[in-house]
Amino acid sequence: MVDVHFWMLIPFIIMLLVIALAPLLVPVFWESNRNKAFVTLAIAVPAAIVLVATGLGETLLEQLLFDYVPFIILLTALFVVTGGILIRGDLVATPGVNLRVLTIGFVLSSFIGTTGSAMLLIRPLLDINSQRTYKVHTVLFFIALVANCGGVLTPLGDPPLFLLYLRGADFTWFLRLLPQWLFTGFLLLSLYYFTDKYFYRKEPLSAKKKDIREYRPMRIKGTVNLLYILLIVASVVFLNEGYIPRMGEPDCPAALRFLREYALVAIIILSLLTTKKKYRSQNKFSWGPITEVAILFVGIFTTMTPALIYLNHHAAALGLHRPWQFFYTTGLLSSFLDNAPTAVAFHTVAGGLPIAQGTALVAGIPEPILKAIALAAVFFGSMTYIGNGPNFMVKSIAEENGVKMPGFFAYILKFSLTVLLPVYVLVQLIFLR
Repeated sequence: MVDVHFWMLIPFIIMLLVIALAPLLVPVFWESNRNKAFVTLAIAVPAAIVLVATGLGETLLEQLLFDYVPFIILLTALFVVTGGILIRGDLVATPGVNLRVLTIGFVLSSFIGTTGSAMLLIRPLLDINSQRTYKVHTVLFFIALVANCGGVLTPLGDPPLFLLYLRGADFTWFLRLLPQWLFTGFLLLSLYYFTDKYFYRKEPLSAKKKDIREYRPMRIKGTVNLLYILLIVASVVFLNEGYIPRMGEPDCPAALRFLREYALVAIIILSLLTTKKKYRSQNKFSWGPITEVAILFVGIFTTMTPALIYLNHHAAALGLHRPWQFFYTTGLLSSFLDNAPTAVAFHTVAGGLPIAQGTALVAGIPEPILKAIALAAVFFGSMTYIGNGPNFMVKSIAEENGVKMPGFFAYILKFSLTVLLPVYVLVQLIFLR
Protein backbone atom coordinates (compact mmCIF):
# COMPACT_ATOMS: atom_id res chain seq x y z
CA MET A 1 0.00 0.00 0.00
CA VAL A 2 1.31 3.45 -0.95
CA ASP A 3 2.17 5.63 2.05
CA VAL A 4 -0.07 8.73 2.13
CA HIS A 5 1.36 11.85 3.78
CA PHE A 6 -0.76 14.49 5.46
CA TRP A 7 0.07 17.14 2.84
CA MET A 8 -1.81 15.01 0.29
CA LEU A 9 -5.03 15.80 2.20
CA ILE A 10 -4.73 19.53 1.56
CA PRO A 11 -6.77 19.53 -1.71
CA PHE A 12 -9.62 17.70 0.08
CA ILE A 13 -9.59 20.23 2.92
CA ILE A 14 -9.54 23.12 0.45
CA MET A 15 -12.40 21.58 -1.55
CA LEU A 16 -14.63 21.26 1.52
CA LEU A 17 -13.77 24.76 2.76
CA VAL A 18 -14.61 26.24 -0.64
CA ILE A 19 -18.00 24.49 -0.68
CA ALA A 20 -18.73 25.70 2.85
CA LEU A 21 -17.49 29.30 2.58
CA ALA A 22 -17.93 30.34 -1.06
CA PRO A 23 -21.75 30.73 -0.82
CA LEU A 24 -21.19 33.09 2.12
CA LEU A 25 -18.13 35.04 0.93
CA VAL A 26 -18.67 35.26 -2.85
CA PRO A 27 -22.35 34.39 -3.41
CA VAL A 28 -22.67 36.04 -6.84
CA PHE A 29 -19.55 34.33 -8.22
CA TRP A 30 -20.61 30.99 -6.73
CA GLU A 31 -24.06 31.07 -8.35
CA SER A 32 -22.52 30.13 -11.70
CA ASN A 33 -21.97 26.43 -12.31
CA ARG A 34 -19.27 27.38 -14.79
CA ASN A 35 -17.34 29.11 -12.01
CA LYS A 36 -17.85 26.08 -9.77
CA ALA A 37 -16.43 23.89 -12.55
CA PHE A 38 -13.34 26.10 -12.93
CA VAL A 39 -12.68 26.08 -9.18
CA THR A 40 -13.27 22.33 -8.93
CA LEU A 41 -10.90 21.59 -11.81
CA ALA A 42 -8.25 23.88 -10.34
CA ILE A 43 -8.31 21.82 -7.13
CA ALA A 44 -9.04 18.32 -8.46
CA VAL A 45 -6.74 18.10 -11.49
CA PRO A 46 -3.48 18.75 -9.59
CA ALA A 47 -4.69 16.33 -6.91
CA ALA A 48 -5.35 13.66 -9.54
CA ILE A 49 -1.90 14.18 -11.07
CA VAL A 50 -0.29 13.68 -7.65
CA LEU A 51 -2.31 10.52 -7.09
CA VAL A 52 -1.26 9.04 -10.43
CA ALA A 53 2.39 10.03 -9.82
CA THR A 54 2.41 8.35 -6.40
CA GLY A 55 0.89 5.09 -7.60
CA LEU A 56 -2.71 5.75 -6.51
CA GLY A 57 -4.14 6.21 -9.99
CA GLU A 58 -5.94 2.86 -9.94
CA THR A 59 -7.42 3.63 -6.51
CA LEU A 60 -8.69 6.97 -7.83
CA LEU A 61 -10.25 5.28 -10.87
CA GLU A 62 -12.06 2.79 -8.64
CA GLN A 63 -13.31 5.62 -6.43
CA LEU A 64 -14.78 7.47 -9.40
CA LEU A 65 -16.19 4.43 -11.20
CA PHE A 66 -17.67 2.53 -8.26
CA ASP A 67 -18.62 5.39 -5.91
CA TYR A 68 -19.05 8.62 -7.85
CA VAL A 69 -20.79 7.24 -10.94
CA PRO A 70 -23.47 5.22 -9.04
CA PHE A 71 -23.90 8.11 -6.60
CA ILE A 72 -24.54 10.80 -9.23
CA ILE A 73 -26.74 8.57 -11.41
CA LEU A 74 -29.02 7.72 -8.46
CA LEU A 75 -29.32 11.39 -7.47
CA THR A 76 -30.09 12.33 -11.07
CA ALA A 77 -32.79 9.65 -11.31
CA LEU A 78 -34.51 10.86 -8.12
CA PHE A 79 -34.13 14.48 -9.20
CA VAL A 80 -35.62 13.93 -12.67
CA VAL A 81 -38.48 11.69 -11.56
CA THR A 82 -39.64 13.87 -8.65
CA GLY A 83 -39.28 16.94 -10.87
CA GLY A 84 -42.00 15.48 -13.11
CA ILE A 85 -44.59 15.23 -10.32
CA LEU A 86 -46.66 18.41 -10.03
CA ILE A 87 -48.60 19.06 -6.83
CA ARG A 88 -50.70 22.20 -6.69
CA GLY A 89 -53.54 23.50 -4.56
CA ASP A 90 -54.27 25.80 -1.64
CA LEU A 91 -55.70 24.15 1.44
CA VAL A 92 -56.69 26.07 4.55
CA ALA A 93 -53.41 26.48 6.44
CA THR A 94 -54.46 25.24 9.87
CA PRO A 95 -51.84 23.68 12.18
CA GLY A 96 -53.36 20.26 11.47
CA VAL A 97 -53.03 20.66 7.69
CA ASN A 98 -49.44 21.88 7.94
CA LEU A 99 -48.63 19.00 10.28
CA ARG A 100 -49.96 16.50 7.76
CA VAL A 101 -47.86 18.00 4.95
CA LEU A 102 -44.69 17.87 7.05
CA THR A 103 -45.46 14.31 8.16
CA ILE A 104 -45.97 13.18 4.56
CA GLY A 105 -42.70 14.85 3.57
CA PHE A 106 -40.89 13.27 6.51
CA VAL A 107 -42.01 9.79 5.43
CA LEU A 108 -41.40 10.36 1.71
CA SER A 109 -37.82 11.54 2.29
CA SER A 110 -36.60 8.01 2.97
CA PHE A 111 -37.99 6.73 -0.33
CA ILE A 112 -37.53 9.56 -2.83
CA GLY A 113 -34.61 11.29 -1.14
CA THR A 114 -34.49 14.41 0.99
CA THR A 115 -33.85 16.55 -2.09
CA GLY A 116 -36.71 14.96 -4.03
CA SER A 117 -39.17 15.23 -1.15
CA ALA A 118 -38.17 18.81 -0.35
CA MET A 119 -38.47 19.98 -3.96
CA LEU A 120 -41.76 18.11 -4.39
CA LEU A 121 -43.49 19.65 -1.37
CA ILE A 122 -41.96 23.05 -0.62
CA ARG A 123 -43.98 24.94 -3.24
CA PRO A 124 -47.32 23.30 -2.31
CA LEU A 125 -46.56 24.07 1.35
CA LEU A 126 -45.83 27.71 0.51
CA ASP A 127 -49.04 27.90 -1.56
CA ILE A 128 -51.02 26.55 1.39
CA ASN A 129 -49.48 29.13 3.72
CA SER A 130 -49.51 32.05 1.29
CA GLN A 131 -52.23 33.89 3.24
CA ARG A 132 -50.56 33.27 6.61
CA THR A 133 -48.64 36.10 8.28
CA TYR A 134 -46.47 33.83 10.42
CA LYS A 135 -44.82 31.11 8.34
CA VAL A 136 -41.05 31.30 8.80
CA HIS A 137 -41.21 28.61 11.49
CA THR A 138 -42.99 26.28 9.05
CA VAL A 139 -40.14 26.53 6.55
CA LEU A 140 -37.54 26.00 9.29
CA PHE A 141 -39.20 22.81 10.51
CA PHE A 142 -39.63 21.73 6.88
CA ILE A 143 -35.85 21.99 6.41
CA ALA A 144 -35.24 19.88 9.51
CA LEU A 145 -37.92 17.24 8.96
CA VAL A 146 -38.22 16.88 5.18
CA ALA A 147 -34.87 18.07 3.83
CA ASN A 148 -32.88 16.13 6.44
CA CYS A 149 -34.17 13.94 9.29
CA GLY A 150 -36.80 12.04 7.33
CA GLY A 151 -34.26 10.36 5.07
CA VAL A 152 -32.66 7.72 7.33
CA LEU A 153 -34.66 4.58 6.55
CA THR A 154 -33.22 3.66 3.14
CA PRO A 155 -30.06 4.36 1.10
CA LEU A 156 -32.28 6.45 -1.20
CA GLY A 157 -32.95 8.92 1.60
CA ASP A 158 -29.71 10.89 1.70
CA PRO A 159 -26.37 10.75 -0.18
CA PRO A 160 -24.25 9.64 2.83
CA LEU A 161 -26.51 6.63 3.31
CA PHE A 162 -26.17 5.57 -0.32
CA LEU A 163 -22.39 5.74 0.01
CA LEU A 164 -22.58 3.56 3.14
CA TYR A 165 -24.80 1.19 1.14
CA LEU A 166 -22.11 1.01 -1.55
CA ARG A 167 -19.65 0.10 1.21
CA GLY A 168 -21.61 -2.97 2.20
CA ALA A 169 -24.63 -2.03 4.32
CA ASP A 170 -27.70 -3.95 3.07
CA PHE A 171 -30.63 -1.96 1.74
CA THR A 172 -32.86 -3.24 4.53
CA TRP A 173 -30.26 -2.62 7.27
CA PHE A 174 -31.23 1.06 7.39
CA LEU A 175 -34.67 0.04 8.66
CA ARG A 176 -32.90 -0.72 11.94
CA LEU A 177 -32.76 3.05 12.40
CA LEU A 178 -36.57 3.08 12.64
CA PRO A 179 -36.66 3.71 16.45
CA GLN A 180 -34.42 6.77 16.14
CA TRP A 181 -36.37 7.96 13.09
CA LEU A 182 -39.71 7.64 14.91
CA PHE A 183 -38.38 9.28 18.07
CA THR A 184 -36.88 12.24 16.21
CA GLY A 185 -39.90 12.66 13.96
CA PHE A 186 -42.34 12.52 16.86
CA LEU A 187 -40.45 15.15 18.87
CA LEU A 188 -39.91 17.57 15.98
CA LEU A 189 -43.44 17.19 14.61
CA SER A 190 -44.88 17.72 18.10
CA LEU A 191 -42.72 20.81 18.62
CA TYR A 192 -43.85 22.12 15.24
CA TYR A 193 -47.54 21.50 15.91
CA PHE A 194 -47.60 23.42 19.19
CA THR A 195 -45.45 26.18 17.70
CA ASP A 196 -47.80 26.54 14.76
CA LYS A 197 -50.85 26.54 17.06
CA TYR A 198 -49.27 29.42 18.98
CA PHE A 199 -48.66 31.45 15.82
CA TYR A 200 -52.04 30.54 14.33
CA ARG A 201 -53.78 32.16 17.30
CA LYS A 202 -51.85 35.36 16.50
CA GLU A 203 -52.98 35.40 12.85
CA PRO A 204 -55.23 38.36 11.94
CA LEU A 205 -58.85 37.37 11.40
CA SER A 206 -58.71 38.88 7.90
CA ALA A 207 -55.87 36.53 6.95
CA LYS A 208 -57.81 33.48 8.19
CA LYS A 209 -60.93 34.51 6.25
CA LYS A 210 -58.87 35.09 3.09
CA ASP A 211 -57.27 31.67 3.52
CA ILE A 212 -60.70 30.00 3.66
CA ARG A 213 -61.99 32.05 0.72
CA GLU A 214 -59.06 31.13 -1.55
CA TYR A 215 -59.24 27.37 -0.90
CA ARG A 216 -58.32 25.16 -3.87
CA PRO A 217 -58.22 21.33 -3.68
CA MET A 218 -54.86 19.63 -4.09
CA ARG A 219 -54.18 18.03 -7.45
CA ILE A 220 -51.35 15.72 -8.48
CA LYS A 221 -50.19 15.51 -12.10
CA GLY A 222 -47.40 13.57 -13.74
CA THR A 223 -48.41 10.49 -11.75
CA VAL A 224 -46.58 8.13 -14.14
CA ASN A 225 -43.48 9.20 -12.21
CA LEU A 226 -44.81 7.44 -9.12
CA LEU A 227 -44.26 4.19 -11.03
CA TYR A 228 -40.72 5.30 -11.87
CA ILE A 229 -40.01 5.90 -8.17
CA LEU A 230 -40.98 2.29 -7.49
CA LEU A 231 -38.67 1.18 -10.31
CA ILE A 232 -35.79 3.19 -8.78
CA VAL A 233 -36.37 1.51 -5.43
CA ALA A 234 -36.50 -1.92 -7.08
CA SER A 235 -33.28 -1.22 -9.00
CA VAL A 236 -31.36 -0.28 -5.85
CA VAL A 237 -32.78 -3.18 -3.83
CA PHE A 238 -32.37 -6.01 -6.34
CA LEU A 239 -29.68 -5.03 -8.87
CA ASN A 240 -26.66 -5.60 -6.68
CA GLU A 241 -24.23 -8.37 -5.77
CA GLY A 242 -26.47 -9.49 -2.92
CA TYR A 243 -29.02 -10.75 -5.44
CA ILE A 244 -26.68 -11.13 -8.42
CA PRO A 245 -23.37 -12.44 -6.96
CA ARG A 246 -21.64 -12.23 -10.34
CA MET A 247 -21.80 -8.41 -10.11
CA GLY A 248 -19.28 -8.50 -7.26
CA GLU A 249 -16.68 -10.68 -8.94
CA PRO A 250 -13.43 -9.02 -10.12
CA ASP A 251 -13.80 -10.24 -13.73
CA CYS A 252 -17.46 -9.20 -14.03
CA PRO A 253 -18.11 -7.52 -17.40
CA ALA A 254 -19.11 -3.84 -17.29
CA ALA A 255 -22.50 -4.61 -18.85
CA LEU A 256 -23.42 -6.59 -15.74
CA ARG A 257 -21.45 -4.72 -13.06
CA PHE A 258 -23.21 -1.46 -13.88
CA LEU A 259 -26.62 -3.05 -14.48
CA ARG A 260 -28.20 -0.91 -11.74
CA GLU A 261 -26.85 2.27 -13.30
CA TYR A 262 -28.09 1.26 -16.77
CA ALA A 263 -31.54 0.66 -15.30
CA LEU A 264 -31.54 4.06 -13.60
CA VAL A 265 -30.47 5.81 -16.80
CA ALA A 266 -33.35 4.07 -18.62
CA ILE A 267 -35.76 5.33 -15.94
CA ILE A 268 -34.42 8.88 -16.37
CA ILE A 269 -35.02 8.70 -20.13
CA LEU A 270 -38.52 7.26 -19.67
CA SER A 271 -39.45 10.00 -17.22
CA LEU A 272 -38.26 12.71 -19.59
CA LEU A 273 -40.12 11.18 -22.54
CA THR A 274 -43.43 10.42 -20.82
CA THR A 275 -43.90 13.48 -18.59
CA LYS A 276 -45.55 16.55 -20.08
CA LYS A 277 -43.09 19.41 -20.34
CA LYS A 278 -45.55 21.84 -18.78
CA TYR A 279 -45.46 19.91 -15.51
CA ARG A 280 -41.71 20.36 -15.22
CA SER A 281 -42.07 23.98 -16.29
CA GLN A 282 -44.61 24.68 -13.56
CA ASN A 283 -42.28 22.97 -11.09
CA LYS A 284 -39.54 25.35 -12.32
CA PHE A 285 -37.45 22.29 -13.09
CA SER A 286 -33.94 22.95 -14.38
CA TRP A 287 -30.74 20.97 -14.69
CA GLY A 288 -28.82 23.55 -12.64
CA PRO A 289 -29.04 21.91 -9.19
CA ILE A 290 -28.02 18.42 -10.29
CA THR A 291 -25.27 19.86 -12.51
CA GLU A 292 -23.93 21.68 -9.46
CA VAL A 293 -23.89 18.44 -7.47
CA ALA A 294 -22.14 16.56 -10.29
CA ILE A 295 -19.44 19.24 -10.58
CA LEU A 296 -18.72 19.57 -6.88
CA PHE A 297 -18.76 15.88 -6.11
CA VAL A 298 -16.33 14.90 -8.83
CA GLY A 299 -13.93 17.22 -7.01
CA ILE A 300 -14.86 15.77 -3.63
CA PHE A 301 -14.45 12.14 -4.72
CA THR A 302 -11.13 12.90 -6.42
CA THR A 303 -9.53 14.75 -3.52
CA MET A 304 -11.09 12.42 -0.94
CA THR A 305 -9.12 9.38 -2.14
CA PRO A 306 -5.86 10.04 -0.22
CA ALA A 307 -7.85 11.32 2.78
CA LEU A 308 -9.66 7.99 3.14
CA ILE A 309 -6.40 6.04 2.99
CA TYR A 310 -4.76 8.36 5.53
CA LEU A 311 -7.69 8.15 7.93
CA ASN A 312 -7.71 4.36 7.73
CA HIS A 313 -4.00 4.19 8.56
CA HIS A 314 -4.23 6.66 11.46
CA ALA A 315 -7.65 5.78 12.85
CA ALA A 316 -6.43 4.65 16.26
CA ALA A 317 -4.59 7.94 16.85
CA LEU A 318 -7.80 9.97 16.59
CA GLY A 319 -9.11 8.60 19.88
CA LEU A 320 -12.57 7.71 18.57
CA HIS A 321 -13.89 4.39 19.88
CA ARG A 322 -17.43 4.80 21.19
CA PRO A 323 -20.64 5.35 19.17
CA TRP A 324 -21.38 8.67 20.92
CA GLN A 325 -17.94 9.97 19.92
CA PHE A 326 -18.60 9.13 16.27
CA PHE A 327 -22.08 10.67 16.56
CA TYR A 328 -20.87 14.08 17.67
CA THR A 329 -17.73 14.28 15.53
CA THR A 330 -19.58 13.15 12.40
CA GLY A 331 -22.41 15.54 13.30
CA LEU A 332 -20.13 18.52 13.86
CA LEU A 333 -18.46 18.19 10.48
CA SER A 334 -21.75 17.35 8.74
CA SER A 335 -23.15 20.65 10.02
CA PHE A 336 -20.58 22.74 8.17
CA LEU A 337 -19.15 20.48 5.48
CA ASP A 338 -20.92 18.18 3.07
CA ASN A 339 -22.39 15.24 4.97
CA ALA A 340 -21.68 12.62 2.26
CA PRO A 341 -17.85 12.73 2.36
CA THR A 342 -18.02 13.24 6.12
CA ALA A 343 -19.89 9.93 6.53
CA VAL A 344 -17.42 8.13 4.27
CA ALA A 345 -14.46 9.61 6.16
CA PHE A 346 -15.69 8.43 9.55
CA HIS A 347 -16.66 5.04 8.15
CA THR A 348 -13.04 4.79 7.04
CA VAL A 349 -11.84 5.81 10.51
CA ALA A 350 -14.01 3.12 12.10
CA GLY A 351 -12.66 0.58 9.61
CA GLY A 352 -9.14 1.25 10.82
CA LEU A 353 -9.87 0.56 14.49
CA PRO A 354 -8.99 -2.75 16.19
CA ILE A 355 -12.09 -4.92 16.45
CA ALA A 356 -12.77 -7.30 19.33
CA GLN A 357 -13.47 -10.90 18.43
CA GLY A 358 -17.18 -11.65 18.09
CA THR A 359 -18.16 -8.03 17.32
CA ALA A 360 -21.10 -7.80 14.90
CA LEU A 361 -19.96 -5.96 11.79
CA VAL A 362 -22.01 -4.15 9.17
CA ALA A 363 -20.24 -2.66 6.15
CA GLY A 364 -16.97 -3.75 7.79
CA ILE A 365 -17.38 -1.78 11.05
CA PRO A 366 -19.20 -2.35 14.37
CA GLU A 367 -22.93 -1.89 13.92
CA PRO A 368 -23.42 0.66 16.78
CA ILE A 369 -20.75 2.88 15.23
CA LEU A 370 -22.32 2.62 11.79
CA LYS A 371 -25.67 3.66 13.29
CA ALA A 372 -24.01 6.66 14.94
CA ILE A 373 -22.35 7.76 11.68
CA ALA A 374 -25.51 7.31 9.58
CA LEU A 375 -27.78 9.16 12.01
CA ALA A 376 -25.36 12.01 12.62
CA ALA A 377 -24.63 12.57 8.92
CA VAL A 378 -28.34 12.87 8.15
CA PHE A 379 -29.65 14.66 11.26
CA PHE A 380 -26.86 17.21 11.69
CA GLY A 381 -27.11 18.23 8.04
CA SER A 382 -29.99 20.42 9.24
CA MET A 383 -27.87 22.39 11.71
CA THR A 384 -26.85 24.99 9.11
CA TYR A 385 -27.98 26.07 5.65
CA ILE A 386 -24.83 24.49 4.17
CA GLY A 387 -25.07 21.15 5.98
CA ASN A 388 -27.15 19.52 3.23
CA GLY A 389 -27.87 20.50 -0.36
CA PRO A 390 -31.68 20.93 -0.11
CA ASN A 391 -31.38 23.42 2.78
CA PHE A 392 -30.24 26.36 0.68
CA MET A 393 -32.62 25.38 -2.13
CA VAL A 394 -35.61 25.48 0.26
CA LYS A 395 -34.41 28.79 1.71
CA SER A 396 -34.10 30.32 -1.78
CA ILE A 397 -37.55 29.13 -2.90
CA ALA A 398 -39.12 30.45 0.32
CA GLU A 399 -37.49 33.85 -0.16
CA GLU A 400 -38.68 33.92 -3.78
CA ASN A 401 -42.19 33.53 -2.35
CA GLY A 402 -41.81 36.45 0.05
CA VAL A 403 -40.85 34.55 3.23
CA LYS A 404 -38.22 36.48 5.16
CA MET A 405 -35.85 33.72 6.23
CA PRO A 406 -33.25 34.17 8.99
CA GLY A 407 -29.62 34.65 7.99
CA PHE A 408 -26.90 32.03 8.34
CA PHE A 409 -26.00 32.73 11.97
CA ALA A 410 -29.54 33.63 13.03
CA TYR A 411 -30.68 30.22 11.78
CA ILE A 412 -28.07 28.53 13.97
CA LEU A 413 -28.70 30.60 17.10
CA LYS A 414 -32.50 30.81 16.96
CA PHE A 415 -33.37 27.39 15.55
CA SER A 416 -30.72 24.70 15.26
CA LEU A 417 -29.04 25.24 18.64
CA THR A 418 -32.27 25.86 20.55
CA VAL A 419 -34.65 23.40 18.84
CA LEU A 420 -32.69 20.76 16.93
CA LEU A 421 -29.59 20.15 19.03
CA PRO A 422 -31.52 19.21 22.22
CA VAL A 423 -33.47 16.62 20.21
CA TYR A 424 -30.27 15.15 18.76
CA VAL A 425 -28.65 15.03 22.21
CA LEU A 426 -31.66 13.04 23.45
CA VAL A 427 -31.21 10.63 20.51
CA GLN A 428 -27.61 10.08 21.55
CA LEU A 429 -28.37 9.67 25.25
CA ILE A 430 -31.13 7.14 24.62
CA PHE A 431 -29.81 5.18 21.65
CA LEU A 432 -26.05 5.74 21.27
CA ARG A 433 -23.90 5.26 24.37
